[in-house]
Amino acid sequence: MAELGFDGQVAIVTGAGGGLGKEHALLLAARGARVVVNDIGGSVHGEGSDLGPAETVAAQIRDAGGEAVADGHSVATPEGGEAIVDTALGAFGRVDIVVNNAGILRDKAFHNLTPELLDPVIDVHLKGAFHVTRPAWVKMREQGYGRVVNTSSNSGILGNFGQSNYGAAKMGLVGFTRVLAAEGARYNIKVNAIAPLARTRMTEELLGAAADKLDPALVSPVVAYLAHESVPVSGEVYTVGGGRVARFFIGMTRGFTSPALRVEDVRDHFSEIRDETGYSVPAGPGDELKALLDALGGTGE
Repeated sequence: MAELGFDGQVAIVTGAGGGLGKEHALLLAARGARVVVNDIGGSVHGEGSDLGPAETVAAQIRDAGGEAVADGHSVATPEGGEAIVDTALGAFGRVDIVVNNAGILRDKAFHNLTPELLDPVIDVHLKGAFHVTRPAWVKMREQGYGRVVNTSSNSGILGNFGQSNYGAAKMGLVGFTRVLAAEGARYNIKVNAIAPLARTRMTEELLGAAADKLDPALVSPVVAYLAHESVPVSGEVYTVGGGRVARFFIGMTRGFTSPALRVEDVRDHFSEIRDETGYSVPAGPGDELKALLDALGGTGE
């Protein structure tokens, strides 16, 4: 079968000066995309700036025969997000793909968390995706085509000690992904997310010995497929690491129903409420409402 390519398309990859973002940018460029390599070049905690890492990756792409420009604007402000998209438009005239990958860490147990540890993490991970995607979204709607890949995390989906700020932002990106998938459907804009496990400067200490098996380059093929015109899904989340790909999904148990629900009913039927037998995977709020109305109509109480 033919290889999947991106000839003629323009991709923005944030946080692409190293780690996962660098691998995403290199792979998309190798498959024909013209790439905006965005990275503020700061520390893992979001301090400082240096255009050098983004310029190095962009030069690597150009040396290999591809097209790329470096961009050092911050995703953490609306003005920065607008400027990143303007870089794509100024250099290449369009934007087809946005990969929201930029991130920082400011880990701390919740009882020690301060606004100085919370706000920058939310600004980069969650608000950053809003700031970059929104101006790109306007162009995608106009051209009737777009692909967005967001970077969530198992720290948000499953929870991880000391990362309430990071986890909240990453789970927020799941909601962001789901809503944009619904809004983009009529414009052929598909939006999905990954929850990667990879060796980067942000994760080496957390992963320990497992880091050796988790080459960030093994995450990028999933990003490239989710960014491709042929991807058949939207609004989904995939865990990927070390060459393994699986789907995270939101399931709903059959539950217990009583139109006269009392506290004691919840206590007495709690095992039934939690029982995963016969669970469903709602595609959206309408599916959940239908399940509720079906349950209310089927109860004998």
